[in-house]
Amino acid sequence: MEGASKPRKTATRRSTARPALRGGIDLGGTKIEAIVVDNENTVLGSSRRPTPSTGGPSDVAAEMVNAMTSACQAAGTESAALLGVGVGSPGVVVADTGTVSTARNLPGWDGSFALGSALESELGTTVAIGNDVQVATDAEFALGAGKPYPSLLGVMWGTGVGGGIILDGKPWVGRGGAGEIGHMVVEMGGARCPCGRRGCMEAYAGRAAMEARARKRQKEQRTDLFKIMKERGRTKLTSSVWARALERKDKLATELINEAVEALGAGIASAINLLDVPAVIIGGGLGVRLGEPYVKRIRKAIQPHLFNDSNPPDVLLAGLGDLGGSIGAALLVTPPAARRAPARRPRAASTT
Repeated sequence: MEGASKPRKTATRRSTARPALRGGIDLGGTKIEAIVVDNENTVLGSSRRPTPSTGGPSDVAAEMVNAMTSACQAAGTESAALLGVGVGSPGVVVADTGTVSTARNLPGWDGSFALGSALESELGTTVAIGNDVQVATDAEFALGAGKPYPSLLGVMWGTGVGGGIILDGKPWVGRGGAGEIGHMVVEMGGARCPCGRRGCMEAYAGRAAMEARARKRQKEQRTDLFKIMKERGRTKLTSSVWARALERKDKLATELINEAVEALGAGIASAINLLDVPAVIIGGGLGVRLGEPYVKRIRKAIQPHLFNDSNPPDVLLAGLGDLGGSIGAALLVTPPAARRAPARRPRAASTT
């Protein structure tokens, strides 16, 4: 795999003073976040890189290796010395084989790819893969805003809109496809979703779908969205671009975000009507970037659609911020004794 040198496989590193260092990689539509953590879930090193926008799964895997290698360098270790690396990936994940399929928010990933084995051969350690939103939800349950609750719904608002479910202390993944809250229908025959269907919540609230709608509407409605994108050196409308446009009171950005909030309210309420869990955790790139003011708006948008409207769930901002996905990925290889230990922010993190 190009772009990353092969790590040395030195068995002696596993018996050093820090034998249980673990890696975590959060694979998103716009960024790859890699971290190294210790037994207490303290982040010792991190690296963030843009997700490739062209190529295919092997190109994405190569950049994941680069990110993990940089995070290890920041932590003073190497990937082969790690207890293991966990990965939170979009798409349909088969954990037993490490295969990821139909990750449509990633370039050329319509089929299946053996991500686990590709990473193991380059990193020199075992790799465990889980669904990106479920591992972020697991992290919030174990270490973040979800700690007080026995059951919860995690909603990650970013490139798409994903959901993770904890019921009576255990993740609920169904037959492998549970939690796809972004594809709950909020309008029959509505807008076309990136999944190819119509009326999904993600068609209105997913960042990729919002960008597609903005590109169409900019021909007839003035907007600074794409000007800000170029100013910030981005090729996509990232969460920071949307936030900056909202600060400038850009009319198109405001309209599209308002539509997203209403769609989130309807979709989340429908999930609550089915599951009746006591808490909803809002995370993801847009959720974390826009923060508590928009969580408050989503909370208000949920209320009119609730059947049990006299007893609404708590709706909370993700407590682990933008590290939730990578910490949750690291928990895939966490010894059981380390779970529910407090997560701590990095002492010193690489910004490579």
